[in-house]
Amino acid sequence: MVEALTLHEDPRSGNCFKIKLTAALLGLPLACRAYDIMKGETRTSEFLATVNANGRIPVLQIGEGETARFLPESNAACWYLAHGSALIPADRFAQADMLRWMFFEQYSHEPNVATLRFWLRFVGEANLSEQQRGQIMAKRMAGCAALDLMNRHLADHAFFAGPAVTLADIALFPYTHVAEEGGFGLGDYPNVTAWIARVQALPGFIAMD
Repeated sequence: MVEALTLHEDPRSGNCFKIKLTAALLGLPLACRAYDIMKGETRTSEFLATVNANGRIPVLQIGEGETARFLPESNAACWYLAHGSALIPADRFAQADMLRWMFFEQYSHEPNVATLRFWLRFVGEANLSEQQRGQIMAKRMAGCAALDLMNRHLADHAFFAGPAVTLADIALFPYTHVAEEGGFGLGDYPNVTAWIARVQALPGFIAMD
């Protein structure tokens, strides 16, 4: 019997969308419970005690009731869902290469591309602290560098870790395809925009809320 899967999420989050996209491409049923991070709904005592002591989403809940298990961190949750599927390559090097791009996403891409999207679209530049405003240029430069690296890689590759879509693509897609909301011009990266179209054409693809 397949265990029930519930995603604790904020629908505006690209990290949450990764998990929903993974489930959709695999045809896995996934229930969702929404929280508004702008209102501090992941910082309540109940959430901290029962869902994630780190006060963050997404969290993948596996099972229900007293036997339920909770898995934070988006890429870990994607790995759990995709284990044994074609979204994780069988070849040892290809699998490690996939992980390389997933680590790149969390270290070099998300902290810059996603952070600027959050600041500019949801917080508003006028509401940023002086410290945050002082980081905008550095984050923009680092985000552009990440997109440029992706664009150069995609000049010779249809997907990031092999000839077919893997979790590397799922990890990088969410915040890349909405990068213009953070002030990045995707027109400067034609190989990235072509890759975005390939991902969107995958059977089972769902759009981000």
